Amino acid sequence: MKNFDVAIDGPSGAGKSSLARRCAAELGFLYVDTGAIYRTVGLAALRRGVDCKNEQAVAAILPELDIRMGYENGEQRMVLNGEDVSREIRMPEISMCASDVSAHAAVRDYLMEMQRKLARENRVIMDGRDIGTVVLPDAKLKIYLTASAEARAERRMKELFAKGVETDFNEVLQDIIRRDEQDMNREVAPLRQAEDAVLVDTTHIDFDQSFELLCSIIRQRMEAEA
Repeated sequence: MKNFDVAIDGPSGAGKSSLARRCAAELGFLYVDTGAIYRTVGLAALRRGVDCKNEQAVAAILPELDIRMGYENGEQRMVLNGEDVSREIRMPEISMCASDVSAHAAVRDYLMEMQRKLARENRVIMDGRDIGTVVLPDAKLKIYLTASAEARAERRMKELFAKGVETDFNEVLQDIIRRDEQDMNREVAPLRQAEDAVLVDTTHIDFDQSFELLCSIIRQRMEAEA
């Protein structure tokens, strides 16, 4: 099957990127982390001293940005104006800015075709906030991946620690709660579960169990579509 698109949506820290990446590698799909694209725009705005909440100001810098995605050992890399910023975009201060810029229609329109083109030309697993509701509304399979805020904060702490970044649990938890509130209540493409999405709650299962569950759901849908 040449084209088969899987849309995975869900709140920040639900494990979408890690699980989607591993499932894509297991099943031979191209993995597309759309959140990384918005984080790259957010990083560019911060570096230029632009207010991420100001849509006009953010829109004004878009023509200056050359955003590309590359893959190294199966892992997506983000390149901004020739610089690999894959590590920089994961810093905690980028998270809220990414949420801010992703709420702007100008930014979403700017990046929409990049994402849809990848889905048209490949078998993809794409994750984000509005993939199944806006970006790929006709995706063959939609999954809404979630977990409790506390579980997501614990996982994010482990990720940051592994990267040598020390931070406070309550600070991470409050960031996640604020991000949820902002993502779910923004005017443009708010985070929500698509009506035809499969709900997967990973609060009480570990990463390997979540991985096996997602792969099973994808395989079953592929067999049904074959």
